[in-house]
Amino acid sequence: MNGPLPARWAPYPQSVLRIVVAFLYICHGTQKLLGFPSAAPSPGVPIASLLGLASGLEIVGGTLLLLGLFTRPVAFLLSGEMAVAYFMVHAPRGFWPLVNRGEPAVFFCFVWLFFAAAGAGPWSLDAKWAPGRSRSR
Repeated sequence: MNGPLPARWAPYPQSVLRIVVAFLYICHGTQKLLGFPSAAPSPGVPIASLLGLASGLEIVGGTLLLLGLFTRPVAFLLSGEMAVAYFMVHAPRGFWPLVNRGEPAVFFCFVWLFFAAAGAGPWSLDAKWAPGRSRSR
């Protein structure tokens, strides 16, 4: 044991991270599309808009990631979505992510890129249906 947790436990926090971040991602999608959850009442965006498309990807993709289903390709797609969001919306507002309010896009981009490479972990439908293929190596 080289750290506070045995190395053999590493895949389980990986699954927990995927589930928690996917839930937060779904919340971002529903907030844009439906105006919920929100601190102040806000109207949703039309589904037939660029923001509506992004919301749909966040809700559907986030749900797939929450379940750990098709994790690698979905995470890769959503990582790209967040990179596009950052460069289209946030980067034009300034260089620093804290100034241009792009830190969530950067965070989600790199977390999804991690899951595209590492897989869903053991607590996932991917692991249940294809043992060994979606686990960390």
